[in-house]
Amino acid sequence: MSPEKAIQQILELSADAQIRKRKAAKDSPEFHSLAGAIAAYGKALGLLVALQQRERILRNPISLERDPSQIVAQKPPRSLWRSLTSSFQFKAN
Repeated sequence: MSPEKAIQQILELSADAQIRKRKAAKDSPEFHSLAGAIAAYGKALGLLVALQQRERILRNPISLERDPSQIVAQKPPRSLWRSLTSSFQFKAN
């Protein structure tokens, strides 16, 4: 399975878990179980995205000795989850 496919599948599973969590009673075991699952999905997404970025860097290294202007200081996203899901709209039924 490609990293892109795995990321997409985890996003879908996480979205389903979030919808189910909204329907669950606040202090129920199901609510807490789903909260744990959502956190685990977030960690898995973080790992897959980091591996994907590492793979891109290894495939396309920038020769810093030749052109140091290629270095761009980027501010890390405030929230990895927010940055990954910004294009998705979740609707509760």
